[in-house]
Amino acid sequence: MLLDVRLDADLTAVPSVVRELEDAGLSGVFTYEGPSDPFLPLGAAALASTSLALYTNLAIALPRSPMHLAYLAQDLQRASGGRFSLGLGSQIRKHVVQRFGATWESPVAQMREWVLAVRAIQASWVTGEKLDFEGRWTQHTYCPPLFVPPPGPPAPILLGALGPRMTAMAVEVADGILLHPFCSEQSLLQGTWPLIPADFPVIGQSIVGVARDEQELATARDGIRMLLAFYGSTPAYKPVLDAHGWGHLQQVLRDLTREGRWDELPAAVPDEVLETIAIIGTPAEVAAGLRRRFARCTRVALSVPYAISVEALAELATLAR
Repeated sequence: MLLDVRLDADLTAVPSVVRELEDAGLSGVFTYEGPSDPFLPLGAAALASTSLALYTNLAIALPRSPMHLAYLAQDLQRASGGRFSLGLGSQIRKHVVQRFGATWESPVAQMREWVLAVRAIQASWVTGEKLDFEGRWTQHTYCPPLFVPPPGPPAPILLGALGPRMTAMAVEVADGILLHPFCSEQSLLQGTWPLIPADFPVIGQSIVGVARDEQELATARDGIRMLLAFYGSTPAYKPVLDAHGWGHLQQVLRDLTREGRWDELPAAVPDEVLETIAIIGTPAEVAAGLRRRFARCTRVALSVPYAISVEALAELATLAR
C-alpha cells in the first residue's frame, strides 16, 4: 500500500519538504482547497521531486472554468513528467455560492458536465480536432492553434464522491474516486463499496494518529478530535455517524458551531467515535488498520491534523508496504 500526505508547507519551503518526504519513503503529496490555492504548490513540488505522485484533493470544480482546469492539469502533468492527477470536488452550496460566487443548481449534473468538458478540451488538444462542447452550464467551442499547449498525455481525473448519485456519476465519467477521510469500516461497507465496481480505481483516505510514545498519542488525539468534531457537524457526513447509531451527535455538533462555541467541539466527540473513525496507534497498528480498512486500495491519502514528524511518517510508510 502506497501512502500520500498533504502538502501544506509555505510555498518557499515546498522544494525542501517534498524532497524530505520522498527520501522518507512517502509515495505522493496532495493539496486541498483551503487557505491557499491548491495548484500552485504542486507546481513547485513537480519541479523539486522525481517520483512523488501529485494531485489536488480536492480542487473545487464549479467556480473554475473547465478550460482553466484543463490548462492547469496539462501544465502540471508536463512539469511532473506525467505524475499529476486532477482531483475535483463539488463542495457544498454555501461555499460555492457565498465563498466563490459561483452557480450551484444541480451539483451531480454540473460535476458530470465539468468532467466531460475537461475531457473534450483535452481530446481536442491531442487530436487537433475542432473543439465543440456545448453543455447546459458551460460551452467550449473555440481554441485556435496558438492557444493549444504542447502535446502530452492528459492528466487523469479523480472525483471526490459522497452519496450514491455522485458516486455513480464518478464511476461513469472519472478515472478514479477519492474517498472522504471521515469514514469507518462500517460506513464504507454499508454505503460506499457496494456502489463501486471491484476493478474501479479508488484512493482511500483516512484520519490517522501515529504515536510512538504517550506524548505523541496525546497530541494526535487532541488534533483528531477537533477535526472529527468539525466534520461531524456537517449534515453531508451524518450517514457515517448513522452507520453506528450516532446520528444524534451531528445535531449536537452543528448547534455548537452555529452558536460559535468552537472551543467546546472537541469535548463533544466521545472516545468511541474517535477510535472508530480515526486510525490511531503505533506505526505498526496504524499500518495494519489502513490495510484492513482499505484492502482494495493501492494507495491511501493520510489526513494528519497535527504536527507529525517525518520520522514517524517514514516508519508508517515502510510498514504499510
